[in-house]
Amino acid sequence: MELIKDPWPWYVSGPCIAIIMFLLLYFGKTFGMSSNLRTMCAIGGAGKYSEFFKFDWKSQRWNLIVMIGAIVGGFIAHFFLSNPTNINLSTETITDLNTLGFKNVGNSLLPPELFAWENVLTLKGIAILVIGGFLVGFGTRYAGGCTSGHAITGLSSLQLPSLIAVIGFFIGGLIMIHLIFPILF
Repeated sequence: MELIKDPWPWYVSGPCIAIIMFLLLYFGKTFGMSSNLRTMCAIGGAGKYSEFFKFDWKSQRWNLIVMIGAIVGGFIAHFFLSNPTNINLSTETITDLNTLGFKNVGNSLLPPELFAWENVLTLKGIAILVIGGFLVGFGTRYAGGCTSGHAITGLSSLQLPSLIAVIGFFIGGLIMIHLIFPILF
């Protein structure tokens, strides 16, 4: 039996997301990965150090299934559903990335210039991880949720704060890739 290696078309994946969101809304649940991380921190005892993590994490056990599903789904997608062909990029993008020092552009979704252990385990790599992790954590808390929570749950339930947060995420992403990223690399 040969597995399908192409991405799911929008008319399959979109309704699947819509069905999941309908079920979550029907049962009074919300979706967001930051909720899962908060639950994990509460289980680990972070409530001893911060009021934010003092809550009844047992009522959020269902969130752990979402996190396990993301890990298992990522494993299945990588090892069984990935198509190892090159990524079709425009010549302008390839030129821009080559100028920034990336080699073999389009051969991998995770360029080794960023994700190889020898690059991560440098002072610059660790600084980026620590500062980036702090900023993501701060931003998630400040925005009242993460990108998946606001963009999927918040927008599907027509919440104005989620629309504002998603607009902010996009503006922040544009600032990062066009202004900050070229300075760092």
